[in-house]
Amino acid sequence: MKTLIVTTIATIISLATFAKGPGKQPTHIKNHPKVNQVDKRIDHQEKRISEERKEGDLTKTQAQQDRKNLSEINQEKNDMRKTDNGHLTNQDQKALNQQLDVNSKKIPK
Repeated sequence: MKTLIVTTIATIISLATFAKGPGKQPTHIKNHPKVNQVDKRIDHQEKRISEERKEGDLTKTQAQQDRKNLSEINQEKNDMRKTDNGHLTNQDQKALNQQLDVNSKKIPK
């Protein structure tokens, strides 16, 4: 029971850390253009999810799934940055952008 509570709290904290809302990623980190580019794409997709949800073009379940995908991509980006002193390699950026391309296609326009 104690483990379940701790796991639940850890999950909530990790989701809350990412769930800053649309446009809240730090997209102006000096000397990190690859990180900034990926963060801007994540923010843009988050805004699109919110807008399409408000307009009724996206179900609550699909919006939750799309946000979960963005959260996973964001976590992967953070893990990649840890291995390269806060930077993303060209290969890291390409991999993240491919994942964002797939997620973007799931969001109505």
